Amino acid sequence: MLNRIVLIGRLTKDPELKYSQAGVAVANFTLAVDRSYKNSKGEKETDFIQCVVFRQLAELCSNYLSKGKLAAIDGSLQIRSFEGQDGQRRWVTEVVGDNVRFLSPKDSGSAPSSYSSSSGSSDDVPFMDEISLDDDVPF
Repeated sequence: MLNRIVLIGRLTKDPELKYSQAGVAVANFTLAVDRSYKNSKGEKETDFIQCVVFRQLAELCSNYLSKGKLAAIDGSLQIRSFEGQDGQRRWVTEVVGDNVRFLSPKDSGSAPSSYSSSSGSSDDVPFMDEISLDDDVPF
């Protein structure tokens, strides 16, 4: 079986970074993704897709992504449910990201570049060539 999704879109607001009770970083953000076709009125439609990333990837996304930035996410689709405060069952559909690529430049005057562990400056934006959950995880 295969559960894989790849999306490219713009963030609708800054990522929200939180830490679980176990101390694991969790970042949530929404991507606005245009559909590849136009509706009957000739207009493009957009889907707003909830995304979540964990650990180092969550911290990187929180530090380097912001509202309006272009990003690609590669992960799996997750559908979960919970009981709301009113007792009603609620459903959540989200993309759990394994990899994120930062597609917008650090500032409007520079082109995207690749991040490497040997780059000299710690404030270089990691336009993620491949930063994933498997990178530098201490457990």
